[in-house]
Amino acid sequence: MIRVREVIVCEGRYDKDTLSQAVDAVIIETGGFAVFNDREKLTLLRRLAAARGLIILTDSDGAGFQIRAYLKGAIDPALVKHAYIPDVPGRERRKKSASKAGTLGVEGMDPETLIAALRRAGATFEGEAAGCRTEALSGADMYALGLAGTQGSAARRAALLRAVGLPERLHGPALRDVLGALYTREELARMLERLEEGRD
Repeated sequence: MIRVREVIVCEGRYDKDTLSQAVDAVIIETGGFAVFNDREKLTLLRRLAAARGLIILTDSDGAGFQIRAYLKGAIDPALVKHAYIPDVPGRERRKKSASKAGTLGVEGMDPETLIAALRRAGATFEGEAAGCRTEALSGADMYALGLAGTQGSAARRAALLRAVGLPERLHGPALRDVLGALYTREELARMLERLEEGRD
């Protein structure tokens, strides 16, 4: 089993169970929205972030993004990496109906998808060199690539996010940070070109 140095933060116990089958890591649950009022847990997460770094891996739905945003504002961003699961339609086996978003959460992902999400976030895997890239993208870059502020940018963004396995809800500064950590401007331009050619 792959060992991850950083502490992984997820929403609940089913997410934790699924992650535990994919990686060997310290995994902390937020208890969903309970983390908003849990000072002790927040203090613990700050200490763990300072000691080992955190990777936040929440569901790609509205609740997951709210929890992620809260933690992003409460913990030193230099100590936090963000892992995102793709939008995969379906429902978890234990649930009678699909989520409001109609997509699987962390608990519904297979180990390969979770490991890929952690790898994209720049997780430190024991025995491997760190894979984190840091090419900052600016608002001007996003505009030049046609991903923001242009006619059709929302559709272009959605197509790119689907193609690279990131949630379509990802936008704004978080989207710039994630794309900059994963791809160079040139790689993004080539991917977008291929997507445009595929539509013809």
